[in-house]
Amino acid sequence: MRMRPTLSWSPAEDLSPGTTDLEPVAETLSTGGVLVLSGAGISTESGIPDYRGEGGSLSRHTPMTYQDFTAGAQARRRYWARSHLGWRTFGRARPNTGHRAVAAFARHGLLTGVITQNVDGLHQASGSEDVVELHGSLARVVCLSCGALSPRRELARRLEEANTGFEPVAAGINPDGDADLTDEQVEGFRVLPCTVCGGILKPDVVFFGEAVPPRRVEHCRTLVREAASLLVLGSSLTVMSGLRFVRQAAQAGKPVLIVNRDPTRGDRHAATRVALPLGTALTTLADQLNIPVDDELTA
Repeated sequence: MRMRPTLSWSPAEDLSPGTTDLEPVAETLSTGGVLVLSGAGISTESGIPDYRGEGGSLSRHTPMTYQDFTAGAQARRRYWARSHLGWRTFGRARPNTGHRAVAAFARHGLLTGVITQNVDGLHQASGSEDVVELHGSLARVVCLSCGALSPRRELARRLEEANTGFEPVAAGINPDGDADLTDEQVEGFRVLPCTVCGGILKPDVVFFGEAVPPRRVEHCRTLVREAASLLVLGSSLTVMSGLRFVRQAAQAGKPVLIVNRDPTRGDRHAATRVALPLGTALTTLADQLNIPVDDELTA
C-alpha cells in the first residue's frame, strides 16, 4: 500500500509557548553569517495562505501528490483547472514588509543566503538575490518527458485560449497556487501537452510525495555548513525537506532561531522561538538594527 506523505504534525512533548522577545534574534543578526530558511508563514501577509496555521489550507484541502498527478489524466485535469484559476490570483501577489526586511538584511551583509520552501517567488521580487527555491517555482513549467522548461505565463495564455469561458468561483486559494473547485467545476477543462514533444506538463515544483532534487539538497547542506547560524521564518518544519537543515545546524552546534507564531517540529533544536507575526517581527528587527526597509519593490 502506498504511503501518504506527512502533512501534519503533533508534538509528542510539551513545548514552550514561545517568547515575544526579539533581542536574541537581533543579536544574532547583528553578528552576520545568518542563513534564512523561510516557509509559507512569511507570505500570508501577501494574501497567500499557509498550510498549517490558524485557518491553514490543510483544514479544508489535501494537496495533490506526485503519485496522484502522474497516475491519471483525470487527476491532472483537476490539478490544472484548479491551478490555472489559482494562478490568476497567485501571480498578482506582491512582497510584504517581511520579504522586504529579509532583502534589507541581505543588502547590509547580515545574511549568507535564503533557502525558501515557498514557490511564490516573493523573496526575489523583494530584491533578495541569493535565494534557493527548495521546492521549485510556480513561475516555471517542466515537461515530464523531455525536461523542457517554459514560463508559466506562456502556459497560462495557452490555457486561456483553450478554455474560453472558464470562470468558476473558487472557495479559496492555497499556498501551492491551487484553487478550491468541485469536480463539477473542473469537468471539461482542457489540459495541454508540451509544445516540444507532446509530453505531460507539470509545474516546476516539488509535489508532496516527491523528492527534492539531490543536488539542490546538497547545495543547501553546504549553505548550512558555511553559515554561522540558522534563522527559520514562518515554517512549521513539519516536512523533512526543511527540518533536516535545522537538525544539521543544531548537530553542528550552530544557533537555530525560529520566528513562527505556532510551535514547530524543530523547536527542541532551537535556542529560541519567537511567537510573533512575521511582518511585525521582521520590521521590528530592522528598526532595532537601524536598517531601513524599502517600500519600493525592486522587481
